[in-house]
Amino acid sequence: MRYDAAQLETLRLIADEGSFEAAARKLHLTPSAVSQRVRALEVSAGQVLVRRTSPAEVTAAGEPLLRLARQVHVLAAEAESLLSDDGVVELTVAINADSLATWFRPVLGQVARRPGTVLRLQVEDEAHSHALLRRGEVLAAITSEPTPVQGCSVEHLGNLRYLPAAAPELLERHRKGRGVDWSAMPMVVFNEKDQLQDVVLATHGAQRPAVVHRVPTSADFLAAISGGLGWGMVPVPQFVSDDLVRLPGAKPLSVPLYWQRWRLESPGLELLTRDVKAAGRNMHAAQ
Repeated sequence: MRYDAAQLETLRLIADEGSFEAAARKLHLTPSAVSQRVRALEVSAGQVLVRRTSPAEVTAAGEPLLRLARQVHVLAAEAESLLSDDGVVELTVAINADSLATWFRPVLGQVARRPGTVLRLQVEDEAHSHALLRRGEVLAAITSEPTPVQGCSVEHLGNLRYLPAAAPELLERHRKGRGVDWSAMPMVVFNEKDQLQDVVLATHGAQRPAVVHRVPTSADFLAAISGGLGWGMVPVPQFVSDDLVRLPGAKPLSVPLYWQRWRLESPGLELLTRDVKAAGRNMHAAQ
C-alpha cells in the first residue's frame, strides 16, 4: 500500500510538535487541514494513528508509519543537501546521560565538522532507549539491548564500567568492620529507572536505605556523590580519586552498550555510525 508523502510528513510533525495546531504552524496550514490529512491517512491504514490528547500521541498502529515518515524525511533532506549548499539533514539519536557526559563527547566534535548535519539527542536510560527506536522517535540509539528492533541493525560498542563510590567522609561515617553498612549509608540514584545501585545492594543482601536522593543529571550526580550526599555508581571516566573513594567489598559493574540504527541507506547516518563506533573503541581502550 502506498501512502501520501504529505500525510506522512504531517504525522511526523504532530509527533514532534505535540499537537495538530503546532504541526499546522510548521506546515503553514490550518489545523482543520492538518486534521483532514490525518483522517485521510487513517482511512488508508484502516486504523486510528493519532490519539487526540494533549500532547497528541501516535498510537502503536501509527508507529510503523511514523518510522516510514522519518525515513522519508531524512532521505529527502539528504537529497536536498546534495542539490544545494543550504540543505540540512537532521539525525535523531537516543543516548544515556553517562555516555553523553563521557565517551560520546568526541562524536559531537566530528558532527561539528559537518555544518549541514543537525544532531538531535534525546536522553534516555540505556535499558529503555530501544523503545524510542520501536516507536519511530529516533533514527538510532545507544542501548543495552542486544536484540535489534525490527528494521534495525545492532553492533556492540563496548562496556561502560561503573565503580561504587562515595566521598571519604561519608564512607568513614558508615564503616562496618572491613565493609560498609549498606542499609544505613545514604544513596544517590539518577532517576526512577536507575537500578545500578540496587544491583550492588542485592549482592550484599541489603535493601535500599531510608535516605535515597534523586539527582537527574550526570554532572550533578557526580557532584552530589563527591559532596557527600550519598554513595552511587560512578562511570570510570568520571572517577577522580582525590574526591571519591571506592567502597570496600563492592565490585565494579560493566554495562554493555550497543548501537542500534535503522537499516537505511543514509550517508549522514553512515558517517554518524562511523564516529560512534570509533568513540566506542576508544572507550573500551581507556578502561
